[in-house]
Amino acid sequence: MGNNGMEELIPLVNRLQDAFSSIGQPFNLDLPQIAVVGGQSAGKTSVLENFVGRDFLPRGTGVVTRRPLILQLVSASTEHGEFLHCKGKKFTDFNEIREEIDIETQRLTGCNKGISPVPISLRIYSPHVLNLTLVDLPGITKVPVGEQPVDIEYQIRDMIMQFICKENCLILAVTPANIDLANSDALKLAKDVDPQGQRTIGVITKLDLMDEGTDARNILENRLLPLRRGYIGVVNRSQKDINGKKDIQTSLLAEKKFFESHPAYRHMADHMGTPHLQNVLNQQLTNHIRATLPALRIHLQSQLLALDKEAEIHRQYTPDDPARKTKALLQLIQKFGIAFEKLIEGSGDNVDTAQLSGGAKINRIFHERFPYELVKIDLDETELRREITYAIRNTHGVRTGLFTPDSAFEAIVKRQIETLNMPCIKCVDMVSEELIVTVRQCTNMLSPFPKLREAAERIVTTEIREKESKCKEQVQLLIDVQLAYINTNHDDFIGFANAQQKTNGNNRKTFENQGGMAPPSRLIVIRKGWLTISNISIIKGGAKEYWFVLSAETLSWYKDDEEKEKKFMLPLDNLKLRDVERGFMSSKHSFAIFNTEHRNVYKDYRFLELACGTQEEVDSWKASLLRAGVYPERVTVDGETNGGSSGDLTDPQLERQVETIRNLVESYMNIIYKTVRDLMPKIIMHLIINNVKEFIGSELLAQLYALAEHTELMDESPEQGQRREEVLRTHAALKEALSTIGDISTSTSSTPLPPPVDSSWIQACKSTTPSSPIAGATKATARGLAPTAPLVPAAAVPVRSGPPAPLAGADGTAGRHSRAPPGVPRTRRQPRHTPAVKPH
Repeated sequence: MGNNGMEELIPLVNRLQDAFSSIGQPFNLDLPQIAVVGGQSAGKTSVLENFVGRDFLPRGTGVVTRRPLILQLVSASTEHGEFLHCKGKKFTDFNEIREEIDIETQRLTGCNKGISPVPISLRIYSPHVLNLTLVDLPGITKVPVGEQPVDIEYQIRDMIMQFICKENCLILAVTPANIDLANSDALKLAKDVDPQGQRTIGVITKLDLMDEGTDARNILENRLLPLRRGYIGVVNRSQKDINGKKDIQTSLLAEKKFFESHPAYRHMADHMGTPHLQNVLNQQLTNHIRATLPALRIHLQSQLLALDKEAEIHRQYTPDDPARKTKALLQLIQKFGIAFEKLIEGSGDNVDTAQLSGGAKINRIFHERFPYELVKIDLDETELRREITYAIRNTHGVRTGLFTPDSAFEAIVKRQIETLNMPCIKCVDMVSEELIVTVRQCTNMLSPFPKLREAAERIVTTEIREKESKCKEQVQLLIDVQLAYINTNHDDFIGFANAQQKTNGNNRKTFENQGGMAPPSRLIVIRKGWLTISNISIIKGGAKEYWFVLSAETLSWYKDDEEKEKKFMLPLDNLKLRDVERGFMSSKHSFAIFNTEHRNVYKDYRFLELACGTQEEVDSWKASLLRAGVYPERVTVDGETNGGSSGDLTDPQLERQVETIRNLVESYMNIIYKTVRDLMPKIIMHLIINNVKEFIGSELLAQLYALAEHTELMDESPEQGQRREEVLRTHAALKEALSTIGDISTSTSSTPLPPPVDSSWIQACKSTTPSSPIAGATKATARGLAPTAPLVPAAAVPVRSGPPAPLAGADGTAGRHSRAPPGVPRTRRQPRHTPAVKPH
């Protein structure tokens, strides 16, 4: 009658099942149980009814079991059933149990043969049962019936997988004897989740319905298609017996007589039949519970510890207590302020690994997006030279000037400084928007109190907008200050003498580093990352992703990020950037690099079109290329086609004056750019970010109390009330479970797990499936030799009750790979009476 030292283990798990089922929602706890898996009409229902000795499960055609049934069998002196959803009600009439299962199934699934993963919990007390916990799952089906959804097969498989993929779940794979075992869906699903076979027990039903002259001896002896825990054969009542109300006890006697009298099974009759199956399952489940109990206790303790603090807070919760509301409001605003500051300063506990946010994104705006916007405004060389020409001529008036006028220089410089206003204002806007996004991210912690969240977000957003306006005023003041006085005595200004000595060629301007330091050497890597080369033709391989490495002098790309196989190294001399419009069907953002001297950049390509996943990555790469001296495309003097401008520079003296002022403007604007790049982040940090942090810490709470509806701010949402109740119920269930486990002693012996067998036949069965069913198991030899068990030392072979050890014959051939097991042919020759296997 099972493991006598551990009788309380299965009832223990039953009590745990009840404790967590009472929570009202699935709880992440892997309790030991046995899942019954099989196809439709495989005989699962009859096996379970034979265990109980009563007819109590619904029967019919199609999918009858449409919700998982957690069946807890408890050995007791009286006989009755209890449903978890009908607490306190005892069902002594088993016909009423069947009707209640039907009613409860239709309550969730309706009458259209639909299914639901929500289980029904039924406990049956009887003197005729052993302690067992089984889960009866819907039968695997292929074709939808009636109003069933077209994906009913996948729904059932998903439901089964939810149960059997748990490590603490034993799998009872039920297969009828009149189909080919290699086609068993139950064994295939079990193999997917239990490839080593440590949790799978095979059950062969309908042995009495096999064709005359055939039997399943090799299967039941675990020689053909072996399982680690072996197979057990049972004989259920036929449909005629069920219709004729044949008593289950009479059926069990007939089953015993069948095995004792059948010539193929009489030698193993003691290890076959429903009573033996029930004993084996009781023993296996008991052993399984004992093995998993320490880990289960640790898991429960960790769950309880994680909920202790929250449960204590919820237990002391009083909704209408003004003191509680005031304290909770103060604590929430403090947490909100801390979370906002951590996101900005980058010291948060929960670091986002998916994308940039908060302070990191603002840093990118300061040092990548803003410098790029500054450089773009100083790129129209043609327009700049035209303006210088007109300024010089307008300054000289009717006279022909002999010297370069400094007033023309000031006029051009001021015009260039005025263009800084737009990128500076854009920088302020981008930072403000990111701050608002950060505020919304932080207000998620206030979601239990919707009115408080809405009010806090509105007040802080308004403050950000106010500080944004003041910051823009300060930015305008910065531009006005630069316009007020042109300091030509600056240490970094080249002066008129040096400007006149510069060549007339259009030399590439060196983009200074942020701190004014020298450009990095070619050994220093500026950036690495994945880029897609999009403009390679399909004939030559199409768009492909490479690992790019950008240094101060070269752009190289490799096959992968290991940087072992270099594809190409491109010098940065004479390279420019060009924006590329995003294609209609393209999901990536692109930019291009090309050579200003009209040379091929790569092989026979005049330009390379590079693509990234997001626009942020494109902007970041552009900023990195700017650091390396690769600038966006500009119109050069050589490419100018406007007639007026080219005629203006035919005078050599005027041309020298234009070039001199252009060099002076370039030198002075470099000073302005450096100053603006340095001051803009400081202005924004001081006037917006730091002020907002201070506002949240000192004034937000006062403004919330000043609201007319401040008394309603701490009204919690319905979801928060449900959450509080769920936490309390879960905490109580965990305490009850640990208390229950504490009453059990696990210092008893158990039967070791059988040695492993080679069950690779399940994976290969689809390609070698014979056309004959199990009914020809003793004659069909097209499968060849059965897999043998691996060598196991004699001292390590456990003594087990139940089916014979896999492949262990009377002559001790368990571990001898050179010999075939008894009764299995040595050759792979096709027997004459077996039809040839049709090729698939």
